[in-house]
Amino acid sequence: MRMLEQEEENDDAAEVTWEDQQRINTFSKLNNRIRLIEEKLEELKQEKEALDDLTTELELADEDEAVLYKVGEAFLHMRQSLALKRLERDQASIDTRVAALATQADECETQMKELKVVLYAKFGKAINLDE
Repeated sequence: MRMLEQEEENDDAAEVTWEDQQRINTFSKLNNRIRLIEEKLEELKQEKEALDDLTTELELADEDEAVLYKVGEAFLHMRQSLALKRLERDQASIDTRVAALATQADECETQMKELKVVLYAKFGKAINLDE
């Protein structure tokens, strides 16, 4: 059973130098980092949606009534107005984290595109850098 066509088997494969291997390794690390960033961004988006829903619920609640607000692993009783201020601060924090992660993702993608150009130029079809 043949795995490669005869002409593909006879192709002169480019020699992989130490620098090429370093580029391939860097590309792999950046690809893994992008995946982790995307997972974290998804978690933050879900958290942001939950905070938005909570904002709506708190606006409908009685102003005199104390509400439970989660801080870390504990829940605290606090006034509605204080809870709304805290909620706004938490939303701003999430927005800042999302922006920072988006910037990191853009930087990784830029570096990956540069590496793709170099690696595809040398190896052509012999290397697959797409998911």
